[in-house]
Amino acid sequence: MESLSLPGSRTRPNQPDSKPKIKLLNRGSMALVSADTKIAELLNELHQLIKQTQEERSRSEHNLLNIQKTHERMQTENKTSPYYRTKLRGLYTTAKADAEAECSILRHALDKIAEIKSLLEERRIAARMAGVYNDSDPPRKTMRRGVLMTLLQQSAMTLPLWIGKPGESPPPLCGAMPASSDYVAKQGDKVAARVKAVDGDEQWILAEVVSYNHSTNKYEVDDIDEEGKERHTLSRRRIIPLPQWKANPETDPEALFSKDQLVLALYPQTTCFYRALIHNPPHRPQDDYSVLFEDTSYADGYSPPLNVAQRYVVACKENKKK
Repeated sequence: MESLSLPGSRTRPNQPDSKPKIKLLNRGSMALVSADTKIAELLNELHQLIKQTQEERSRSEHNLLNIQKTHERMQTENKTSPYYRTKLRGLYTTAKADAEAECSILRHALDKIAEIKSLLEERRIAARMAGVYNDSDPPRKTMRRGVLMTLLQQSAMTLPLWIGKPGESPPPLCGAMPASSDYVAKQGDKVAARVKAVDGDEQWILAEVVSYNHSTNKYEVDDIDEEGKERHTLSRRRIIPLPQWKANPETDPEALFSKDQLVLALYPQTTCFYRALIHNPPHRPQDDYSVLFEDTSYADGYSPPLNVAQRYVVACKENKKK
């Protein structure tokens, strides 16, 4: 396996003149205020949805208790009369309607959470434009390595789980599902990017999208671990979008990489992707992949199993080594 050296510092580009910078700060500050207002409104709506969920659940508990009591009476009498069959049919119909109503509210709440997360990401980008930072998103040049690793872990843990409706297939970028052919990653999205390392070799790094030029079909990305502000300009074939949802192994196993499949996985405690084989896919929604990284220092050419979150495992675009 290639050495696990991390991307080094880059030179900082020349700063623009003061007037455009002032305009940029003003736009960023206005975007911050707008995002804060919208986030506050969405949080209030989410709070109301949570209250509705509890009210719906409390209402359905009475019906579920009646179902339980009816079954107990049937067992005591040791018979299923037409009366009990009719009663249970009505109770189960009500329970089904109650569950669907609660499910609808929960899906609405999940949509609100996704919208809030999107706005928080927009706010982070606007804050960076305005030169405003908080403790969880300090300037890149001052971010300690331990802080960066913690943020990457949190990002993996909070990646939403895809919960489809009955019969609904997992969408693109759910787990191992690839992006559509015309997909373009948004500003702020995290991607695997193939860049030239300091020694001239190429490697896959974790990067953040800065922009996409539709006329040249090229991305501008920042190395997530880079202290400087130099940007890489890369073609689409050098970019692999990261998953936007975790796949549920219990309901959508087809949206996961299979055992022995070749992938690119983020090596633990680094910001570089390396070739690996899937040792074991996740068994539960909260589980990670177990992967074997290619490593020539081991007799069989692979490292012992290491855990990597779904967010940081993507399809390998390269052929397997002979």
